Amino acid sequence: MEKYLYLILNILTISFPLIRSFEPKINYSSKWPALFPAILFTGAFFLVWDHWFTVIGVWEFNPRYLVGVYFFQLPLEEWLFFLTVPFACVFIYEVLIYFFPKDYFLPFAKPFVYVMVPFLLGLALLHLDKWYTAVNFIVGALVLIIHFLIFNDRYLGRFIFAYLVTLIPFMLCNGILTGAFTEEPVVIYNNAENLGIRIWTIPVEDTIYSMTLLLMNLSIFESIRSRKQLSLI
Repeated sequence: MEKYLYLILNILTISFPLIRSFEPKINYSSKWPALFPAILFTGAFFLVWDHWFTVIGVWEFNPRYLVGVYFFQLPLEEWLFFLTVPFACVFIYEVLIYFFPKDYFLPFAKPFVYVMVPFLLGLALLHLDKWYTAVNFIVGALVLIIHFLIFNDRYLGRFIFAYLVTLIPFMLCNGILTGAFTEEPVVIYNNAENLGIRIWTIPVEDTIYSMTLLLMNLSIFESIRSRKQLSLI
């Protein structure tokens, strides 16, 4: 059964938000016309990145925990990751908006950008010899800048709240993928290409990777949704 581990993780990730998508309070299914294009465009970007890093040896996937189906050198489970994780994370974002109508993190939105962008760019420049660190931090900074230039702080408070909450399931899921509960990791990182700093078993760079994945999805999601709302006025 261990070869189904990553696949089962994907199924568990999407199962609850999918089941609750038709619940009338959140009505997540009504937001799918904006959600799925966001997942598609963001997923395409990350899959190209993922494929590149796999080819150059930044990480690899342990066949022991995979069903053995590959597309462009990436396992099926990795393709599903960029569907199931954003689907679940945007669901959390929408649930938090429903249960917490006030944007409590709005005062931290601009300071977050002002601190994180130079911090990420600075670390990237200091570690240009490490592919995962440098590229990950540069992309994270650029996505933050682009989002801020387009939306200012309109959604950033909500994003920060959602990001902090999603770090909880992120630690569990990434812990599974990086070997916290198994004899070997599902995703094997080349430590020569990262800082070598782990949170539990998770490379610290993954926290920024997760941030970028969520923010890019939310940026496109909110852009499409706002345009649809304007068209109805």
